[in-house]
Amino acid sequence: MPRDNKTPLIQKIGKQACIAFKGLKSSANGDNKLVADQQSELISLVTAVRAADLKIAPRKTKPSSVAAELQSPPVTYMHICETEAFSMGVFLLRTGASIPLHDHPGMNGMLKVLYGKVSVRCFDKLEHNLTVSSVPPHCEPPLTMYQTTSLRRSVLRSVTEYSENSGPCLLTPLRDNLHQIDTVEGPAAFLDILAPPYNPDDGRDCHYYKILQTLSEGETDRKSNEEQQGEEKEKEEETWLLEIPQPEDFWCGGEPYPGPAVSF
Repeated sequence: MPRDNKTPLIQKIGKQACIAFKGLKSSANGDNKLVADQQSELISLVTAVRAADLKIAPRKTKPSSVAAELQSPPVTYMHICETEAFSMGVFLLRTGASIPLHDHPGMNGMLKVLYGKVSVRCFDKLEHNLTVSSVPPHCEPPLTMYQTTSLRRSVLRSVTEYSENSGPCLLTPLRDNLHQIDTVEGPAAFLDILAPPYNPDDGRDCHYYKILQTLSEGETDRKSNEEQQGEEKEKEEETWLLEIPQPEDFWCGGEPYPGPAVSF
């Protein structure tokens, strides 16, 4: 029987990610169009990937006891590969699971659903200097001085549902960098590519946030109706985010990746 030398799709994705994200480092002094073309090819390959390509079978929702639910992680991760340029793996979310609002400082990323459906809520930080008078006045309980220094002004960019037939959700260091991922109507899994990988020693650590209020909510009592109507469209998507520790009800387990190996 002739030997099948067909390159697995995930190997092609890994190779193209290596090319695209290594090129990103030198794009300031190099050919930006070439880097864009390389990233476009990567997006095309990622769009085509399916759970079967990684030998992952969609999980079915099984009846379980409350005790079992509390003991099992809401999210598990399958590590595929990691280089200095990028990391790649698969997140599996059980029914009703959520990956809390978090950031990817200085990183690019792609999220491609393999099965199920997820809702992704994306935010951008706004680089405004905070002053005492600009801090949300209606928080209960009132914010401490330490919490005030952990406030981030942001804007909600999008809330989008993705399925296996969707293209990837993309993020950059400045656009859609903070996001929350929620399952929709059942379990889900997605391929995750981050470039460069998380590295706390290099300033790339994961931070979690919670939404305090929209600016329009906080400013309602301080503005006349006429003033508020004039600024409503501009302010309605702006929010205050508070940096928090990793939520106690969220943790990520690990399990072996069953698909084709990726090598360089």
